[in-house]
Amino acid sequence: MALKKTTVMVDEEDLALIKKAAAREGRSESEYFREAFHLAALRTRRWDEEWDIPSLDFGGPVTAEEIDRAVSDGVADTE
Repeated sequence: MALKKTTVMVDEEDLALIKKAAAREGRSESEYFREAFHLAALRTRRWDEEWDIPSLDFGGPVTAEEIDRAVSDGVADTE
């Protein structure tokens, strides 16, 4: 991955937190900024094609109580 240098203005308090975390975790401040920039870049992605998300038919509306019961039953089955 080729890296390109850029200058960014940041809040002083945010920068202080990054400096402390970098020292505490033994990482460079640059790693934190690259990670944050990457996450921001991922949030901007858009897809041109439609997503193939399957729809589920439960035969009618599902109530909150039915969901709670299904979750409780699922948790009880794993214990």
